[in-house]
Amino acid sequence: MPSADRPGADDTPPARPCPEADVGLLAPSRAGSAVADATGDAGYLRALLDAEAALTRAQAAVGLAPAAAGAAVTAAAARTRPDPHGLALRARAAGNPVVPLVADLTAAVAAHDPVAAAHVHRGATSQDILDTATMLVCARALDLLLPDLARTADALRRTAERHRDTPMAGRTLTQHAVPTTFGLKAAGWRSLVLDAHARLAAVRSSLPAQLGGAAGTLAAFHAYAEAAAAAAPAAPDLGPRLLAAYAAETGLAEPALPWHTLRTPVADLAGALAFTAGALGKLAADVLSLARTETGELAEGSGGGSSAMPHKANPVRGTLLAAAARQVPALTAVLYGSLAAEDERPAGAWHAEWQPLRDALRLVGGAARDAAELTADLRVDPRRMRHNLDATGGLVVTERLVAALTALTGRGEARRIVDAAARRTAQDGTPLHDALRAELDESRSAALPEDRLRQLLDPTTYTGSAGALVDRALARTPHDPQEPG
Repeated sequence: MPSADRPGADDTPPARPCPEADVGLLAPSRAGSAVADATGDAGYLRALLDAEAALTRAQAAVGLAPAAAGAAVTAAAARTRPDPHGLALRARAAGNPVVPLVADLTAAVAAHDPVAAAHVHRGATSQDILDTATMLVCARALDLLLPDLARTADALRRTAERHRDTPMAGRTLTQHAVPTTFGLKAAGWRSLVLDAHARLAAVRSSLPAQLGGAAGTLAAFHAYAEAAAAAAPAAPDLGPRLLAAYAAETGLAEPALPWHTLRTPVADLAGALAFTAGALGKLAADVLSLARTETGELAEGSGGGSSAMPHKANPVRGTLLAAAARQVPALTAVLYGSLAAEDERPAGAWHAEWQPLRDALRLVGGAARDAAELTADLRVDPRRMRHNLDATGGLVVTERLVAALTALTGRGEARRIVDAAARRTAQDGTPLHDALRAELDESRSAALPEDRLRQLLDPTTYTGSAGALVDRALARTPHDPQEPG
Protein backbone atom coordinates (compact mmCIF):
# COMPACT_ATOMS: atom_id res chain seq x y z
CA MET A 1 0.00 0.00 0.00
CA PRO A 2 1.46 3.39 -0.91
CA SER A 3 2.76 5.54 1.89
CA ALA A 4 0.39 8.28 3.01
CA ASP A 5 3.38 10.63 3.15
CA ARG A 6 4.01 10.38 -0.57
CA PRO A 7 2.17 12.87 -2.87
CA GLY A 8 -0.62 11.14 -4.74
CA ALA A 9 -0.70 8.27 -2.30
CA ASP A 10 -4.44 8.44 -1.71
CA ASP A 11 -6.99 6.83 -4.00
CA THR A 12 -7.93 10.10 -5.75
CA PRO A 13 -6.57 10.10 -9.32
CA PRO A 14 -4.25 13.01 -10.10
CA ALA A 15 -5.93 15.92 -11.82
CA ARG A 16 -5.46 15.94 -15.58
CA PRO A 17 -3.53 19.04 -16.69
CA CYS A 18 -5.85 21.47 -18.39
CA PRO A 19 -4.01 23.45 -21.05
CA GLU A 20 -4.97 27.08 -21.09
CA ALA A 21 -6.31 28.59 -24.26
CA ASP A 22 -4.21 31.20 -26.03
CA VAL A 23 -6.19 34.28 -25.14
CA GLY A 24 -3.61 36.80 -26.30
CA LEU A 25 -1.58 37.44 -23.15
CA LEU A 26 1.44 38.39 -25.26
CA ALA A 27 -0.60 39.70 -28.16
CA PRO A 28 -2.50 42.77 -26.92
CA SER A 29 -2.91 43.96 -30.49
CA ARG A 30 -5.43 41.19 -31.16
CA ALA A 31 -6.62 40.28 -27.65
CA GLY A 32 -10.37 40.59 -27.28
CA SER A 33 -10.99 41.56 -30.88
CA ALA A 34 -13.92 40.13 -32.81
CA VAL A 35 -11.53 38.80 -35.44
CA ALA A 36 -9.51 36.96 -32.80
CA ASP A 37 -12.68 35.21 -31.67
CA ALA A 38 -13.73 34.38 -35.24
CA THR A 39 -10.34 32.81 -35.97
CA GLY A 40 -9.99 30.89 -32.70
CA ASP A 41 -10.13 27.11 -32.40
CA ALA A 42 -13.87 27.21 -31.78
CA GLY A 43 -14.36 29.31 -34.90
CA TYR A 44 -12.26 26.91 -36.96
CA LEU A 45 -14.11 23.87 -35.65
CA ARG A 46 -17.42 25.48 -36.51
CA ALA A 47 -16.16 26.23 -40.03
CA LEU A 48 -14.91 22.63 -40.46
CA LEU A 49 -18.30 21.27 -39.46
CA ASP A 50 -20.06 23.77 -41.71
CA ALA A 51 -17.86 22.67 -44.61
CA GLU A 52 -18.71 19.00 -44.00
CA ALA A 53 -22.43 19.68 -43.77
CA ALA A 54 -22.37 21.80 -46.92
CA LEU A 55 -20.63 18.97 -48.78
CA THR A 56 -23.41 16.49 -48.02
CA ARG A 57 -26.08 19.04 -48.93
CA ALA A 58 -24.27 19.79 -52.20
CA GLN A 59 -24.18 16.08 -53.07
CA ALA A 60 -27.88 15.88 -52.34
CA ALA A 61 -28.44 18.85 -54.65
CA VAL A 62 -26.87 17.00 -57.61
CA GLY A 63 -28.38 13.61 -56.81
CA LEU A 64 -25.37 11.95 -55.15
CA ALA A 65 -27.04 11.70 -51.75
CA PRO A 66 -30.61 11.66 -50.42
CA ALA A 67 -31.94 14.97 -49.20
CA ALA A 68 -32.50 13.42 -45.79
CA ALA A 69 -28.76 12.77 -45.52
CA GLY A 70 -27.98 16.44 -46.06
CA ALA A 71 -30.44 17.40 -43.35
CA ALA A 72 -29.14 14.75 -40.94
CA VAL A 73 -25.49 15.73 -41.36
CA THR A 74 -26.33 19.41 -41.03
CA ALA A 75 -28.25 18.80 -37.82
CA ALA A 76 -25.47 16.65 -36.35
CA ALA A 77 -22.85 19.22 -37.29
CA ALA A 78 -24.86 21.93 -35.55
CA ARG A 79 -25.03 20.02 -32.27
CA THR A 80 -21.50 18.56 -32.31
CA ARG A 81 -19.14 20.25 -29.87
CA PRO A 82 -15.70 18.64 -30.21
CA ASP A 83 -13.04 19.13 -27.54
CA PRO A 84 -10.38 21.25 -29.30
CA HIS A 85 -7.54 19.97 -27.16
CA GLY A 86 -8.44 16.33 -27.60
CA LEU A 87 -8.98 16.81 -31.30
CA ALA A 88 -5.62 18.54 -31.65
CA LEU A 89 -3.85 15.60 -30.01
CA ARG A 90 -5.68 13.10 -32.21
CA ALA A 91 -4.87 15.20 -35.29
CA ARG A 92 -1.18 14.40 -34.92
CA ALA A 93 -1.73 10.89 -36.27
CA ALA A 94 -2.98 12.12 -39.67
CA GLY A 95 -1.29 15.53 -39.68
CA ASN A 96 -4.56 17.51 -39.77
CA PRO A 97 -7.71 17.81 -37.65
CA VAL A 98 -10.16 16.76 -40.35
CA VAL A 99 -9.58 13.01 -39.99
CA PRO A 100 -10.54 12.76 -36.29
CA LEU A 101 -13.30 15.32 -36.74
CA VAL A 102 -14.87 13.23 -39.53
CA ALA A 103 -14.85 10.23 -37.21
CA ASP A 104 -16.65 12.22 -34.51
CA LEU A 105 -19.17 13.68 -36.94
CA THR A 106 -19.86 10.30 -38.52
CA ALA A 107 -20.56 8.82 -35.08
CA ALA A 108 -22.84 11.74 -34.23
CA VAL A 109 -24.83 11.27 -37.45
CA ALA A 110 -24.99 7.49 -37.04
CA ALA A 111 -26.50 7.87 -33.58
CA HIS A 112 -29.60 9.40 -35.19
CA ASP A 113 -29.51 8.20 -38.81
CA PRO A 114 -27.16 5.30 -39.68
CA VAL A 115 -27.96 5.57 -43.38
CA ALA A 116 -27.01 9.25 -43.51
CA ALA A 117 -23.71 8.52 -41.75
CA ALA A 118 -22.41 6.88 -44.93
CA HIS A 119 -22.59 10.25 -46.67
CA VAL A 120 -20.33 12.14 -44.25
CA HIS A 121 -17.20 13.37 -46.07
CA ARG A 122 -17.90 11.01 -48.95
CA GLY A 123 -15.62 11.60 -51.94
CA ALA A 124 -13.67 14.46 -50.33
CA THR A 125 -10.12 14.69 -49.07
CA SER A 126 -9.04 16.37 -45.85
CA GLN A 127 -7.63 19.35 -47.72
CA ASP A 128 -11.00 20.00 -49.35
CA ILE A 129 -12.59 20.46 -45.97
CA LEU A 130 -9.77 22.34 -44.27
CA ASP A 131 -9.27 24.71 -47.21
CA THR A 132 -13.00 25.38 -47.41
CA ALA A 133 -13.19 25.90 -43.66
CA THR A 134 -10.22 28.26 -43.84
CA MET A 135 -11.97 30.32 -46.50
CA LEU A 136 -15.09 30.42 -44.31
CA VAL A 137 -13.00 31.60 -41.35
CA CYS A 138 -11.32 34.22 -43.54
CA ALA A 139 -14.66 35.41 -44.92
CA ARG A 140 -16.13 35.73 -41.45
CA ALA A 141 -13.03 37.53 -40.18
CA LEU A 142 -13.03 39.99 -43.09
CA ASP A 143 -16.73 40.69 -42.54
CA LEU A 144 -15.73 41.92 -39.07
CA LEU A 145 -12.55 43.68 -40.17
CA LEU A 146 -13.86 45.70 -43.11
CA PRO A 147 -16.33 47.77 -41.04
CA ASP A 148 -13.48 48.83 -38.73
CA LEU A 149 -11.51 50.05 -41.74
CA ALA A 150 -14.59 51.92 -42.96
CA ARG A 151 -14.95 53.56 -39.54
CA THR A 152 -11.29 54.54 -39.60
CA ALA A 153 -11.67 56.08 -43.05
CA ASP A 154 -14.74 58.01 -41.92
CA ALA A 155 -12.95 59.39 -38.86
CA LEU A 156 -10.02 60.46 -41.01
CA ARG A 157 -12.37 62.14 -43.48
CA ARG A 158 -13.78 64.28 -40.67
CA THR A 159 -10.26 65.08 -39.43
CA ALA A 160 -9.07 66.04 -42.90
CA GLU A 161 -12.09 68.28 -43.44
CA ARG A 162 -11.62 69.99 -40.09
CA HIS A 163 -7.91 70.58 -40.66
CA ARG A 164 -7.97 71.12 -44.41
CA ASP A 165 -5.98 74.34 -44.05
CA THR A 166 -4.20 73.79 -40.71
CA PRO A 167 -0.53 74.53 -41.47
CA MET A 168 2.26 72.37 -40.15
CA ALA A 169 5.84 71.56 -40.99
CA GLY A 170 6.33 68.99 -43.70
CA ARG A 171 9.23 66.71 -42.79
CA THR A 172 11.56 64.80 -45.10
CA LEU A 173 14.44 62.59 -43.89
CA THR A 174 13.42 63.62 -40.31
CA GLN A 175 14.00 67.35 -40.96
CA HIS A 176 11.66 70.26 -41.61
CA ALA A 177 11.21 70.59 -45.37
CA VAL A 178 8.39 72.91 -46.55
CA PRO A 179 5.01 73.68 -45.02
CA THR A 180 2.08 71.35 -45.55
CA THR A 181 -1.32 71.01 -43.87
CA PHE A 182 -2.49 68.46 -41.38
CA GLY A 183 -5.57 68.00 -43.51
CA LEU A 184 -3.41 66.74 -46.37
CA LYS A 185 -1.61 64.33 -44.06
CA ALA A 186 -4.91 62.96 -42.70
CA ALA A 187 -6.29 62.69 -46.23
CA GLY A 188 -3.22 60.65 -47.15
CA TRP A 189 -3.80 58.28 -44.24
CA ARG A 190 -7.40 57.91 -45.34
CA SER A 191 -6.32 57.15 -48.89
CA LEU A 192 -4.18 54.26 -47.65
CA VAL A 193 -7.01 52.95 -45.48
CA LEU A 194 -9.37 53.04 -48.46
CA ASP A 195 -6.76 51.23 -50.56
CA ALA A 196 -6.60 48.54 -47.89
CA HIS A 197 -10.38 48.35 -47.71
CA ALA A 198 -10.63 47.96 -51.48
CA ARG A 199 -8.03 45.19 -51.58
CA LEU A 200 -9.57 43.21 -48.75
CA ALA A 201 -13.09 43.66 -50.10
CA ALA A 202 -11.97 42.34 -53.49
CA VAL A 203 -10.34 39.33 -51.87
CA ARG A 204 -13.39 38.75 -49.68
CA SER A 205 -15.68 38.52 -52.70
CA SER A 206 -13.43 35.96 -54.39
CA LEU A 207 -12.69 33.56 -51.52
CA PRO A 208 -13.48 30.15 -53.02
CA ALA A 209 -14.72 26.82 -51.79
CA GLN A 210 -12.36 23.89 -52.33
CA LEU A 211 -13.37 20.50 -53.69
CA GLY A 212 -11.20 18.20 -55.75
CA GLY A 213 -11.03 14.85 -54.06
CA ALA A 214 -7.83 12.93 -53.64
CA ALA A 215 -5.88 14.54 -56.50
CA GLY A 216 -8.11 17.28 -57.89
CA THR A 217 -10.06 15.21 -60.43
CA LEU A 218 -13.30 14.69 -58.44
CA ALA A 219 -13.04 11.05 -59.55
CA ALA A 220 -14.52 9.60 -56.37
CA PHE A 221 -17.79 11.38 -56.99
CA HIS A 222 -17.95 9.82 -60.44
CA ALA A 223 -17.31 6.42 -58.85
CA TYR A 224 -20.16 6.86 -56.38
CA ALA A 225 -22.47 8.03 -59.16
CA GLU A 226 -21.58 5.04 -61.33
CA ALA A 227 -22.09 2.64 -58.42
CA ALA A 228 -25.51 4.10 -57.74
CA ALA A 229 -26.44 3.78 -61.43
CA ALA A 230 -25.30 0.16 -61.76
CA ALA A 231 -22.04 1.03 -63.51
CA ALA A 232 -23.55 3.52 -65.95
CA PRO A 233 -21.01 6.29 -66.65
CA ALA A 234 -21.53 9.49 -64.68
CA ALA A 235 -22.39 12.65 -66.58
CA PRO A 236 -19.22 14.46 -67.72
CA ASP A 237 -20.35 17.66 -66.05
CA LEU A 238 -20.91 16.03 -62.67
CA GLY A 239 -17.80 17.57 -61.15
CA PRO A 240 -18.46 21.15 -62.25
CA ARG A 241 -22.09 20.89 -61.14
CA LEU A 242 -21.00 19.59 -57.75
CA LEU A 243 -18.43 22.38 -57.43
CA ALA A 244 -21.13 24.95 -58.13
CA ALA A 245 -23.52 23.35 -55.65
CA TYR A 246 -20.83 23.19 -52.95
CA ALA A 247 -19.90 26.84 -53.43
CA ALA A 248 -23.57 27.79 -53.19
CA GLU A 249 -24.02 25.80 -49.97
CA THR A 250 -20.99 27.40 -48.33
CA GLY A 251 -21.66 30.93 -49.59
CA LEU A 252 -18.14 31.06 -51.05
CA ALA A 253 -17.09 31.74 -54.62
CA GLU A 254 -17.08 28.92 -57.15
CA PRO A 255 -13.51 28.04 -58.21
CA ALA A 256 -12.70 27.29 -61.83
CA LEU A 257 -10.43 24.46 -60.68
CA PRO A 258 -9.59 22.68 -57.47
CA TRP A 259 -6.72 24.72 -56.02
CA HIS A 260 -4.94 22.22 -53.78
CA THR A 261 -1.58 23.38 -55.15
CA LEU A 262 -2.77 26.54 -56.89
CA ARG A 263 -2.65 28.82 -53.85
CA THR A 264 -3.76 32.08 -55.43
CA PRO A 265 -6.60 32.60 -52.91
CA VAL A 266 -4.24 32.41 -49.95
CA ALA A 267 -1.53 34.47 -51.65
CA ASP A 268 -4.00 37.20 -52.62
CA LEU A 269 -5.32 37.37 -49.09
CA ALA A 270 -1.79 37.41 -47.70
CA GLY A 271 -0.88 40.35 -49.92
CA ALA A 272 -3.99 42.30 -48.94
CA LEU A 273 -3.36 41.64 -45.25
CA ALA A 274 0.26 42.74 -45.51
CA PHE A 275 -0.78 45.90 -47.36
CA THR A 276 -3.39 46.67 -44.71
CA ALA A 277 -0.92 46.17 -41.88
CA GLY A 278 1.53 48.48 -43.64
CA ALA A 279 -1.10 51.11 -44.40
CA LEU A 280 -2.15 51.24 -40.77
CA GLY A 281 1.52 51.13 -39.81
CA LYS A 282 2.10 54.34 -41.78
CA LEU A 283 -0.67 56.01 -39.80
CA ALA A 284 0.92 54.73 -36.60
CA ALA A 285 4.42 55.86 -37.59
CA ASP A 286 3.23 59.42 -38.13
CA VAL A 287 1.15 59.52 -34.95
CA LEU A 288 4.01 58.16 -32.87
CA SER A 289 6.44 60.68 -34.33
CA LEU A 290 4.11 63.66 -33.94
CA ALA A 291 3.13 62.61 -30.41
CA ARG A 292 6.69 62.86 -29.08
CA THR A 293 6.96 65.20 -26.12
CA GLU A 294 9.24 67.59 -27.97
CA THR A 295 6.88 67.66 -30.97
CA GLY A 296 3.49 67.46 -29.29
CA GLU A 297 1.35 68.01 -32.39
CA LEU A 298 -0.83 64.93 -31.84
CA ALA A 299 -1.96 62.83 -28.90
CA GLU A 300 -4.14 59.79 -28.45
CA GLY A 301 -7.36 60.63 -26.72
CA SER A 302 -6.84 57.98 -24.04
CA GLY A 303 -3.16 57.21 -23.77
CA GLY A 304 -1.86 54.31 -21.75
CA GLY A 305 -0.15 54.60 -18.41
CA SER A 306 3.30 53.54 -17.28
CA SER A 307 4.13 51.07 -14.49
CA ALA A 308 6.96 53.35 -13.35
CA MET A 309 6.22 56.93 -14.42
CA PRO A 310 2.91 58.46 -13.33
CA HIS A 311 3.15 61.33 -15.81
CA LYS A 312 3.17 59.12 -18.90
CA ALA A 313 0.25 58.93 -21.34
CA ASN A 314 1.71 56.55 -23.89
CA PRO A 315 0.37 56.33 -27.46
CA VAL A 316 -0.63 52.71 -26.99
CA ARG A 317 -2.90 52.34 -30.02
CA GLY A 318 -0.18 53.62 -32.30
CA THR A 319 2.31 51.30 -30.64
CA LEU A 320 0.12 48.25 -31.24
CA LEU A 321 -0.42 49.26 -34.87
CA ALA A 322 3.33 49.59 -35.33
CA ALA A 323 3.86 46.14 -33.78
CA ALA A 324 1.36 44.55 -36.15
CA ALA A 325 2.93 46.24 -39.16
CA ARG A 326 6.27 44.67 -38.26
CA GLN A 327 4.91 41.14 -37.84
CA VAL A 328 2.53 40.62 -40.75
CA PRO A 329 5.11 40.86 -43.58
CA ALA A 330 7.06 37.96 -42.10
CA LEU A 331 3.91 35.85 -41.89
CA THR A 332 3.07 36.79 -45.46
CA ALA A 333 6.47 35.57 -46.60
CA VAL A 334 5.57 32.07 -45.38
CA LEU A 335 2.25 32.21 -47.23
CA TYR A 336 3.88 33.33 -50.46
CA GLY A 337 6.48 30.59 -50.03
CA SER A 338 3.70 28.01 -50.03
CA LEU A 339 2.92 28.88 -53.64
CA ALA A 340 5.79 26.59 -54.59
CA ALA A 341 3.79 23.45 -53.79
CA GLU A 342 4.72 20.23 -55.54
CA ASP A 343 2.51 17.64 -57.24
CA GLU A 344 -1.30 17.59 -56.91
CA ARG A 345 -1.22 17.91 -53.13
CA PRO A 346 1.88 18.98 -51.21
CA ALA A 347 3.68 17.75 -48.13
CA GLY A 348 4.39 20.66 -45.82
CA ALA A 349 3.62 23.68 -48.00
CA TRP A 350 -0.10 23.49 -47.28
CA HIS A 351 0.44 22.69 -43.61
CA ALA A 352 2.80 25.65 -43.26
CA GLU A 353 0.00 28.08 -44.15
CA TRP A 354 -2.40 27.37 -41.32
CA GLN A 355 -0.94 29.22 -38.36
CA PRO A 356 0.68 32.15 -40.23
CA LEU A 357 -2.61 32.88 -42.02
CA ARG A 358 -4.54 32.83 -38.77
CA ASP A 359 -1.94 35.01 -37.04
CA ALA A 360 -2.00 37.50 -39.93
CA LEU A 361 -5.80 37.70 -39.80
CA ARG A 362 -5.72 38.22 -36.06
CA LEU A 363 -3.04 40.89 -36.18
CA VAL A 364 -4.74 42.85 -38.95
CA GLY A 365 -8.15 42.43 -37.32
CA GLY A 366 -6.79 43.83 -34.07
CA ALA A 367 -4.99 46.61 -35.92
CA ALA A 368 -8.20 47.63 -37.70
CA ARG A 369 -9.97 47.81 -34.35
CA ASP A 370 -7.13 49.85 -32.82
CA ALA A 371 -7.02 52.19 -35.81
CA ALA A 372 -10.74 52.86 -35.52
CA GLU A 373 -10.31 53.70 -31.84
CA LEU A 374 -7.23 55.85 -32.40
CA THR A 375 -8.67 57.94 -35.21
CA ALA A 376 -12.02 58.43 -33.51
CA ASP A 377 -10.35 60.11 -30.55
CA LEU A 378 -7.20 61.65 -32.02
CA ARG A 379 -6.29 64.99 -30.46
CA VAL A 380 -4.78 67.60 -32.77
CA ASP A 381 -2.91 70.68 -31.50
CA PRO A 382 -2.84 73.36 -34.26
CA ARG A 383 -1.06 75.83 -31.98
CA ARG A 384 1.80 73.40 -31.44
CA MET A 385 1.91 72.78 -35.18
CA ARG A 386 2.29 76.49 -35.80
CA HIS A 387 4.91 76.80 -33.05
CA ASN A 388 6.96 74.00 -34.62
CA LEU A 389 6.49 75.47 -38.08
CA ASP A 390 8.32 78.56 -36.85
CA ALA A 391 11.07 76.54 -35.14
CA THR A 392 13.64 77.07 -37.90
CA GLY A 393 13.20 80.83 -37.91
CA GLY A 394 11.75 80.86 -41.41
CA LEU A 395 14.08 78.38 -43.12
CA VAL A 396 11.07 76.25 -43.97
CA VAL A 397 10.28 78.65 -46.85
CA THR A 398 13.72 78.87 -48.49
CA GLU A 399 12.43 76.96 -51.52
CA ARG A 400 9.86 79.70 -52.03
CA LEU A 401 12.45 82.43 -51.62
CA VAL A 402 14.69 80.94 -54.30
CA ALA A 403 11.76 80.77 -56.71
CA ALA A 404 10.76 84.39 -56.00
CA LEU A 405 14.29 85.79 -56.32
CA THR A 406 15.07 83.82 -59.46
CA ALA A 407 12.72 86.08 -61.40
CA LEU A 408 14.76 89.08 -60.20
CA THR A 409 18.35 87.86 -60.20
CA GLY A 410 18.52 84.58 -62.09
CA ARG A 411 18.63 81.19 -60.41
CA GLY A 412 22.33 81.09 -59.57
CA GLU A 413 22.41 84.42 -57.74
CA ALA A 414 19.06 83.69 -56.08
CA ARG A 415 20.41 80.44 -54.71
CA ARG A 416 23.60 82.13 -53.48
CA ILE A 417 21.65 84.85 -51.66
CA VAL A 418 19.29 82.43 -49.95
CA ASP A 419 22.08 79.96 -49.08
CA ALA A 420 24.10 82.71 -47.44
CA ALA A 421 21.12 84.04 -45.50
CA ALA A 422 20.15 80.53 -44.39
CA ARG A 423 23.68 79.89 -43.06
CA ARG A 424 23.53 83.07 -40.98
CA THR A 425 20.19 82.03 -39.53
CA ALA A 426 21.29 78.49 -38.80
CA GLN A 427 24.70 79.37 -37.37
CA ASP A 428 24.14 82.69 -35.61
CA GLY A 429 20.43 82.66 -34.91
CA THR A 430 19.95 85.78 -37.00
CA PRO A 431 16.29 86.05 -38.01
CA LEU A 432 15.96 84.97 -41.63
CA HIS A 433 14.27 88.28 -42.47
CA ASP A 434 17.30 90.23 -41.27
CA ALA A 435 19.84 87.88 -42.82
CA LEU A 436 18.04 87.92 -46.15
CA ARG A 437 17.68 91.70 -46.15
CA ALA A 438 21.42 92.03 -45.50
CA GLU A 439 22.29 89.67 -48.34
CA LEU A 440 19.93 91.50 -50.71
CA ASP A 441 21.49 94.84 -49.78
CA GLU A 442 24.97 93.47 -50.41
CA SER A 443 23.97 91.91 -53.70
CA ARG A 444 22.30 95.04 -55.09
CA SER A 445 20.92 92.81 -57.79
CA ALA A 446 17.37 92.66 -56.54
CA ALA A 447 14.98 95.11 -54.98
CA LEU A 448 12.39 93.32 -52.85
CA PRO A 449 9.72 95.48 -51.17
CA GLU A 450 9.32 94.92 -47.44
CA ASP A 451 5.70 93.82 -47.62
CA ARG A 452 6.57 91.28 -50.34
CA LEU A 453 9.46 89.93 -48.29
CA ARG A 454 7.26 89.44 -45.23
CA GLN A 455 4.62 87.71 -47.34
CA LEU A 456 7.24 85.34 -48.74
CA LEU A 457 8.44 84.54 -45.23
CA ASP A 458 4.98 83.60 -43.94
CA PRO A 459 4.92 79.76 -43.95
CA THR A 460 1.15 79.59 -43.61
CA THR A 461 0.75 81.00 -47.11
CA TYR A 462 3.07 78.46 -48.72
CA THR A 463 1.00 75.27 -48.77
CA GLY A 464 0.57 75.06 -52.53
CA SER A 465 -2.41 72.95 -53.64
CA ALA A 466 -2.80 71.23 -50.28
CA GLY A 467 -6.40 72.32 -49.85
CA ALA A 468 -7.41 71.31 -53.37
CA LEU A 469 -5.69 67.95 -52.94
CA VAL A 470 -7.58 67.35 -49.71
CA ASP A 471 -10.86 68.09 -51.49
CA ARG A 472 -9.93 65.75 -54.30
CA ALA A 473 -8.96 62.94 -51.94
CA LEU A 474 -12.12 63.28 -49.86
CA ALA A 475 -14.30 62.91 -52.95
CA ARG A 476 -13.36 59.22 -52.91
CA THR A 477 -15.65 56.80 -51.07
CA PRO A 478 -14.84 53.35 -49.64
CA HIS A 479 -16.44 51.79 -52.73
CA ASP A 480 -14.24 53.60 -55.25
CA PRO A 481 -11.41 51.39 -56.56
CA GLN A 482 -8.88 54.20 -56.83
CA GLU A 483 -8.36 57.92 -56.41
CA PRO A 484 -10.57 60.08 -58.65
CA GLY A 485 -9.07 61.51 -61.80
